[in-house]
Amino acid sequence: MAVLDAGGGIVFLNQAAEQLLGVSLRFVTGQPFARLFVHGEALEQLCAEARSGAFEEKRTDLVLERPGREAQQFAVTAVVLQDGPGTLLLELHERDQRWRADREARLLESAQANRELVRNLAHEIKNPLGGLRGAAQLLESELKAPALREYTQVIIKEADRLQGLVDRLLAPHRHPRIVGDVNIHEVCERVRSVVLAEFPQGLVIARDYDASLPEFRGDREQLIQVLLNLVRNAAQAMQGRGEILLRTRIARQVTIAGTRWKLALDLHVIDNGPGVPEEIGDRIFFPLVTGRDGGSGLGLTLAQTFVQQHGGLIECESRPGRTDFRILLPLP
Repeated sequence: MAVLDAGGGIVFLNQAAEQLLGVSLRFVTGQPFARLFVHGEALEQLCAEARSGAFEEKRTDLVLERPGREAQQFAVTAVVLQDGPGTLLLELHERDQRWRADREARLLESAQANRELVRNLAHEIKNPLGGLRGAAQLLESELKAPALREYTQVIIKEADRLQGLVDRLLAPHRHPRIVGDVNIHEVCERVRSVVLAEFPQGLVIARDYDASLPEFRGDREQLIQVLLNLVRNAAQAMQGRGEILLRTRIARQVTIAGTRWKLALDLHVIDNGPGVPEEIGDRIFFPLVTGRDGGSGLGLTLAQTFVQQHGGLIECESRPGRTDFRILLPLP
């Protein structure tokens, strides 16, 4: 619990808040509460909305990050107190393990439903495409006027474009996995070199690797494609100018898809770009959903499919100035 004055300065923190945030009331009294966090703009906005008088209390979920610490998910409630104009009571509750498990289950169920939908839809589209293209070719052979053949060429080219899209949708289910020993840092370095070659000026790809990570069994090419999609998306979102961090860690005692694992690979792709557009934040792994002009909306869908074929999980936390894609892969 925290009490803030009208300017957002800290008046009081209870002991639980001090422990949760890793600060002492003695040293932070009077400091703006939002500045305790990296990119505390969302917290400032919450306080402003609460003070506006439009709500008796304002509740929301926020991802907040203390400098030098991992970002955490909080349920935050702001209540205006009668002690003085603009005085606020903030309650912060870290989301518990059950909430995370429920969120993971929803992600997995949604991904499974999306895969089935995409496969069925792709097959339904593919069957008539061949007939459509063939009919256009036959019609073109009967036409004498070159101007009329331009129309049949439009039909043929669009049919080919749709065929390419269908092939990409079905690709993860067609090709057998080639499983071998994988060094995740070799995968990271391969992707890093490819993307830096594409964006030679203005892009920094930093590394923060845990050298103790063991090799594991997996499909190296699939994992390269997963990481390449994430890093390339980040570079494109920042128009080739910004910083991307590749961070690897060992996670211990984690639950993935209802199974408890002693060890897991914890891989993060973090960028300081504009963030995922809010209107698609809950749908970024859905097929054909993209926030970029000219994007196909398939990169993240394929990444999610490949990660889940490895028994893992991919999730995203995003806000302006920081987007964090996290991949968890079990280490048997």
